[in-house]
Formats: sequence, structure tokens, C-alpha cells
Amino acid sequence: MSEQKKAMRSANAEKQKRFRERQKAAGKKMVRGYVSPEAMKCYKEICEKTGWNDSDVLSNSLRITYAAYKCGQIRLLNQWLKDHNH
Repeated sequence: MSEQKKAMRSANAEKQKRFRERQKAAGKKMVRGYVSPEAMKCYKEICEKTGWNDSDVLSNSLRITYAAYKCGQIRLLNQWLKDHNH
């Protein structure tokens, strides 16, 4: 591998490391992406109430959102989330 490619990989790795450190410093945790403490609280609540693992939470949330979209109920779903402080 050329020295230039090694240097580019090293620079990219350092950039990603700094990004992860900034996210942790901001109080965010990595769960398929960085989420805020409030979102993490909701995520844990969903896991506790449903018994779903991370993969199930993602899959079922996408299904719920898609079903709401197909039935023209996105506004209703968003309103419910706002009313319940989620």
C-alpha cells in the first residue's frame, strides 16, 4: 500500500475518533447512530415495555411508521408523540 493511502486512512480514522469523542462529550450514546439522552431514555423505555432487542426496535418502528404513512396517519402519529412528550 502506498504511503499516501496509509496517510489518508490515518487522517480519516483520526477524524472519526474526534467525532466520536465530541458525541460522547455531548452526552450522546451510540445506538445505530448517536442519540441524545432524551432519545436514549425513550429507547430504553421501548425495550423494557416490549422486550424487543435493538434489531426488533428498529424493524418494528419502521413498520409502524410505514403503516402510518400508508394510512395517511403520520400527522396523528406525530401528534400522539408530542402529546406524550416523546
